[in-house]
Amino acid sequence: MCQLAKAVSEQATSTEPGSEPDVRLSGVRKTYGDVVAVDRVDLEIRRNEFFTMLGPSGSGKTTMLRMVAGFELPDEGTVELAGRDVTRLAAYDRDVNTVFQDYALFPHMSVGDNVEYGLRVSKVGKEERRRRRAEAMEMVRLTGYDDRKPTELSGGQRQRVALARAIVNQPRVLLLDEPLGALDLKLREQLQIELKQIQREVGITFVYVTHDQEEALTMSDRIAVFNEGRIEQIGEPESVYERPSNAFVAGFVGVSNLIHRDGGSFTVRPEKVRLLTAEEAGDGLVVEEGSIVDVSYAGMVTRFHVQLDRGDTIQVARQNLEQTSHEDEGMRGERIRVGWRREHTVAVAEPDTTSSGVGAENQTEEEI
Repeated sequence: MCQLAKAVSEQATSTEPGSEPDVRLSGVRKTYGDVVAVDRVDLEIRRNEFFTMLGPSGSGKTTMLRMVAGFELPDEGTVELAGRDVTRLAAYDRDVNTVFQDYALFPHMSVGDNVEYGLRVSKVGKEERRRRRAEAMEMVRLTGYDDRKPTELSGGQRQRVALARAIVNQPRVLLLDEPLGALDLKLREQLQIELKQIQREVGITFVYVTHDQEEALTMSDRIAVFNEGRIEQIGEPESVYERPSNAFVAGFVGVSNLIHRDGGSFTVRPEKVRLLTAEEAGDGLVVEEGSIVDVSYAGMVTRFHVQLDRGDTIQVARQNLEQTSHEDEGMRGERIRVGWRREHTVAVAEPDTTSSGVGAENQTEEEI
C-alpha cells in the first residue's frame, strides 16, 4: 500500500470501527421558492463505501451532494461527517473534496501544479507535496504527465487529473458530481472500472451522483434511488435491480415489464422472460399468450415486444447466442406464448408520496 493510501486508511479508522457513518443526513429539507428539491431525507453512508445517488434530472440528488459539500445549506435537518455536525460549516471547513463534471482545472498551470494546488494552499512542505503528488498521479495512471498543460490532455486524462487533485488532499469523503457525463461511451465504461479500483485502493468514501443506471450498477456498493426530492429505495445493486420497491424504481433502474393483475402491480425483467415453443408445456412457469407487435435487433440481444391477451405489453430480451438472421423480423404479428419463473415476479407499489422514509433495502419477492 502506498503512503497516500495508508494515510487515508489510518485516518478513516482513527475512531472506533462502526461507531459512526462517514455521512449522516437527518431530516434534511431544501427548497428554492415553491420548489421542494429535497424533502426531509434521512440517509447514512458507511465508512469506505462507494455510495451512489441515482435519479433523473430534478430528483434532488445533486442538491443532496451540494449540502454534504457545504455549497448549499439545508432549510431543515442536520448534516454530519464522521459524527461531527457540519450543517452550518463552510465548505472549506469540511473534510471533503468534490470532483465536478467540468473538471475545473487551472489551464495556465501544469498537470503537476494542478494536482498539488490544494497542498500548496494548506502550506504542505515541498518534499511532502511532491511525494504525495507522485503517488496520486501513479494511482490515476498519469505518471510522466506532470509537465503537460490540461489543454494537451484528452477528456479522460483531464478527469483523472481532477481525481488526483482531490485524492491528494486525503479527504474523509470524496464527492463526485456526474464526473463521467461529458465522456464518450467507451471511455465512460473504462473509467467506471478504474474509479472503483481507485476507491478500493485508496480507501476513501466515495459519494457519486449520476443519472446513468449502468454506472450506478457497475460501481456501487449501495445505491439510493431518488425521485422528486425523496429516496425511493436504498440497497445493493443486485437488490435494487432484482427486487425494486415500487414501480418507479422498476422502471428507472434498467428496463422492466409492469404487469397489472387483480388490482395489483407486478414487475418482471425482460431477460427473465422466454418465448415458448408450441412443444413447451411451461411447467413451473407463469405463462401468458399474446402477439408479437415489434422486433428489434440490439446486438447482444433481440428485443420482442409482445401484446398480451390480458392487455399489458411486455418486452422479451433473447440473447443472441448464435448468428441471427432476418427471420426474427418476420415474426411480427405472430401468436406466441411467453413464460417466466414465479420467483422472478416481484410485487411493486406506486411511489409513496406521503412520507420521507426510504424504501425497503431488501424487498420481499412476491409471486403472481
